[in-house]
Amino acid sequence: MGRYPCLVLDHDDTVVQSMKTLSYPFFLYILSQFRPGAHISLEDYILDCHNLGFVELAKQRFGFTDEELKNEHGQWMGYIRTHIPDPYPGIAEVIRRQKAEGGLICVVSHSSFENISRDYQVHFGIQPDAIYGADLPEHHRKPSPWPLEDIMQRYTLRPQQILVVDDMKLACTMAQPLGVEVAFANWSGLGVEALSREMEHLCAYSFDSPEALSGFLFGDTAV
Repeated sequence: MGRYPCLVLDHDDTVVQSMKTLSYPFFLYILSQFRPGAHISLEDYILDCHNLGFVELAKQRFGFTDEELKNEHGQWMGYIRTHIPDPYPGIAEVIRRQKAEGGLICVVSHSSFENISRDYQVHFGIQPDAIYGADLPEHHRKPSPWPLEDIMQRYTLRPQQILVVDDMKLACTMAQPLGVEVAFANWSGLGVEALSREMEHLCAYSFDSPEALSGFLFGDTAV
């Protein structure tokens, strides 16, 4: 068994590479439909997703209505069915080793169950033990602590037996009130220095590569 019986992984820009190549270009397309002439830079998009989450970004910055968000989600689901993001090099080994050594892999993400399940099957040939995604009611999605509470109840785990691995601040909002540690997936390559500094301050650990995370989880790497 590795250092933590349960790894709780984010999906986008933690396990798969999606922000720069999929979600940001797609959102620019959505803006061209719903808010012609509006624009957001890649850096501002990343920072708003970091600080607010996508739904609040769309609502607060561009005034999206619930109906427009529903429309956007439907179009995104159609798009992502034919665009499979690549995994980060080295993350497959972390996931497979955690499972091989008897540990749990749970996913807490703003992606849908369908997307996460497909990506794990295509890239890793396994399924997570549990997925908590965009299909949940809004009050049960990250940054709500509910996914972690459910994981602890379902698998009889203490907070100290779980490590959340994520690239965005909402993971800290979710985990820290429960005493669950968060590791910053600082390998996403999003390139926003202010985000990296804040995450390094907020999180218990920061790893520049999946290989560094693996060394911490399964070896004797000092942190």
